[in-house]
Amino acid sequence: MATSTLTDTPAPPPAPESHAPRRQRSLRYWLDFRAAPYAYVAPFFAVFAAFGLYPLIYTGWISLHEVELGTQDQRTWVGLDNYTTMLGDDRFWKALTNTFTIGVISTVPQLLMALGLAHLLNYKLRASAFWRVAILTPYATSVAAGTLVFALVFGRDFGMINWFLDVFGVSPIDWEAGRWTSQIAIATIVTWRWTGYNALIYLAAMQAVPNELYEASAIDGASRWQQFRKVTVPSLRPTILFTIVVSTIGATQLFGEPLLFGGTAGARGGTDGQYQTLGVLLYQQGWGLFHLGRAAAIAWAMFLILVAIAAVHALITRLLRRA
Repeated sequence: MATSTLTDTPAPPPAPESHAPRRQRSLRYWLDFRAAPYAYVAPFFAVFAAFGLYPLIYTGWISLHEVELGTQDQRTWVGLDNYTTMLGDDRFWKALTNTFTIGVISTVPQLLMALGLAHLLNYKLRASAFWRVAILTPYATSVAAGTLVFALVFGRDFGMINWFLDVFGVSPIDWEAGRWTSQIAIATIVTWRWTGYNALIYLAAMQAVPNELYEASAIDGASRWQQFRKVTVPSLRPTILFTIVVSTIGATQLFGEPLLFGGTAGARGGTDGQYQTLGVLLYQQGWGLFHLGRAAAIAWAMFLILVAIAAVHALITRLLRRA
């Protein structure tokens, strides 16, 4: 009987693997995990470069020239003369002082009232959603509408404030003419507009405070006022610092309220510049006196002030984290 033996034949060598799929997978990985994040944030940086960085650099370049509004194509290099002229001008220092005083008398009451309102809204109230929307209404109102209404309220002859003071035998006050009276009136407008906005920021931060802290303080016998001072305020310290910085930046850029408060005299910050801020001075130099170079120097001075405020905020934040 014939038998056949099977001989072991070597397996054919595997076909060489194509590197094309591997390269495609590597390309997809690179696009998904490396290039995609940059593509997502690219629109922001493009808009920032077009409407933020370029105007900033261009304003700095203009501040080194003598340029008039009607002849912007005719520039004369003056170097730092616009800055030295600005620093030697009493109007700049007066506007800087006015900006500081208006900022203080508007920011301090504004944040204190916002903190109190947020504390009240943090409790369970009926129609709480209505009250939260109501306190935000002034922020939704335009600067022009709010300022014009308050200009009538603080009117010398027929204003509601003077009518109320007359009830108590106080003589009418010319709110616009006086330095402190005009600044108090403008600070009132700013406080009215931004208190509700800051109150909602504080309210959001309060709702993030753990309830266990309040329960532990209640077990220790702390009253609601003591809980507010010992638990709520320390927990809101970063938020309070944030609102202080944001309010300070807003006060440095204050423009619409003083411009519209005095009517035709508002473009000069009052007849004697009694409530002229840095923003109003910039507008007067650039669009009133047509000195764009000097206006650009004031703009860069405001920018450097904001940079200093941001640096102080970063320093304080770092110290609080270490504490």
